Amino acid sequence: MTKKKTERIAVGYVRVSTDEQAATGVSLEAQEARLRAYALATGRELDSVVIDAGESAKTLERPGMTQILDGIRAGKIGAVVALKLDRLTRSVGDLADLLELFAKKDVALVLVSESIDTSTAIGRMICNLMATVSQWEREAIGERTKFAMGHMRQNRRAYSRTPFGFVRVGDALVEDPAQQAALLEARRMSDAGAKLREIGAALTAMGVQPPQGGTEWRPSSVRAILRSKMFQEIPQPTTAA
Repeated sequence: MTKKKTERIAVGYVRVSTDEQAATGVSLEAQEARLRAYALATGRELDSVVIDAGESAKTLERPGMTQILDGIRAGKIGAVVALKLDRLTRSVGDLADLLELFAKKDVALVLVSESIDTSTAIGRMICNLMATVSQWEREAIGERTKFAMGHMRQNRRAYSRTPFGFVRVGDALVEDPAQQAALLEARRMSDAGAKLREIGAALTAMGVQPPQGGTEWRPSSVRAILRSKMFQEIPQPTTAA
């Protein structure tokens, strides 16, 4: 006698942040009522409605969402019903990850307000278009960020923590003479084939404090500055003809 396959359940998901609830009145009760009415009208029985109260959609790190994702990965959930896409996430990256997981686990995503149901062919097509657009937007954002950071780096403007070799004056990066000397020595020794430990010993002898603090340069600290964007953009020293 073969064991009966466990039937996967359909769950509803509702979320609201405290500020949003106060401003728009989109209550958890109203969302749940609409989901249950939709499920009744379409013959899709909801096993339960998972609630995230006062939780932001900027991240998937929410108790209710974590519960749903765990159920999907465990093969217990076959459909997730939500009022709108922004109930699930407002992040382009998280959307792409969710759609990939739903497709991999063959889980239907039902969005009531957007009239999307990925258990149907048209729903899957729309979902694939959404995933494509999400991936494009994520890559476009990455390209714009990379360009902006490169522009700031080339113009010696601060955009994150202060890189070794510079000190911050307002939002400008100004060369630190001692650290710049250490960078040039590290480059000279690296180009000559010196090992990281040898370069570290030389920089320690110069008395320049390493990025991690203390007085001794470790191989990992030497490797970090040799691989840094700022270091790679330092002009190569010229030799006399």
